[in-house]
Amino acid sequence: MHKRTFHIITIGCQMNKSDSERLASTLEKKGYRWSSDKYHADLVVVNTCGVRQSAEDRIYGLIPEIKKVNKKAKIILTGCLVNREDVKNRLKNYIDIWLPISEMAKAKFLAAGKCQNDYLKIKPKYESKFSAHIPIGNGCNNFCSYCVVPYARGREVYRSSKDILAEIRGLVKRGYKEIILIAQNVNSYKSGKTDFSDLLKMANSIPGNFWIRFLTSHPKDMSDKLIKTVAQCKKVIKEIHLPAQSGDNEILKKMNRNYTVEHYLKIIKKIKRLIPEAKISTDIIVGFPGETKKQFNNSVKLFKQIKFINAYISQYSSRPGTAAHKMADNVPSAEKKRRWLKLNAMVCRK
Repeated sequence: MHKRTFHIITIGCQMNKSDSERLASTLEKKGYRWSSDKYHADLVVVNTCGVRQSAEDRIYGLIPEIKKVNKKAKIILTGCLVNREDVKNRLKNYIDIWLPISEMAKAKFLAAGKCQNDYLKIKPKYESKFSAHIPIGNGCNNFCSYCVVPYARGREVYRSSKDILAEIRGLVKRGYKEIILIAQNVNSYKSGKTDFSDLLKMANSIPGNFWIRFLTSHPKDMSDKLIKTVAQCKKVIKEIHLPAQSGDNEILKKMNRNYTVEHYLKIIKKIKRLIPEAKISTDIIVGFPGETKKQFNNSVKLFKQIKFINAYISQYSSRPGTAAHKMADNVPSAEKKRRWLKLNAMVCRK
């Protein structure tokens, strides 16, 4: 008897990769077998990213191509683009099932036995045997004006510390060496009286030979308590990814980031004082609507001051549904590229 096969294509962030691991586990429990070939699998899942136009454009070429070659395949679309009406209209002839990721545990064709309301309770099929991404929550409450995440993933919902610590202990027992705690804003974590600093301390106290990383942090929640905790916890790697997004206060206000450059620099100063060996990386957007050359030069100034070990620099891409989508995308693409190249050349990668 032919065992039904599945293939998962994941586009985007670590959170999407972790979601795909939970999907793979769910499908295997339903009797599907993983296939490395998207052109012959019975079921093809495309886990989408809507953060940039380039990530979105990939699916418009990829999905029709799969359907053309693999006519019998059922195609499931999930991830950030699943609720966008324009995406639904464009791909309606190719997609068999539209699956919001939070509905994974409740979907009739997936739910095995007892229905779980929280998809993060699903035990994932980890891709690696060395390193594991552990989502501590899902969603975002910040509504940065350029970002689709709050619309795509909803409000912040966090797992209990008990569930997270049980997952870590299980992985350590199986010999995993790297535990990466992830969320849209990992340091916004709150479960009862437990904040992210408390969670890190509890994870750090688990016996075993392993280390802990975390991403991504929001500057508004990078507290003195958290900085001290990172400094004190031996298993926590001294790498802090702290997205600045811009070095200009006016642009930060338009982005709805709710901090100033001065506040950001103050945090970096505290980190460097308490954790001298800390490696600091960031995210920056160039060419945000209305960004002048002078305002861009403030981002250049920030790079000179901090000397980031790494930076994920993106050229602004207007996203439907966001507040910034209503702003005039008036920085020419050639100028965005010039700014992108300039900042990339300044990163102190080691």
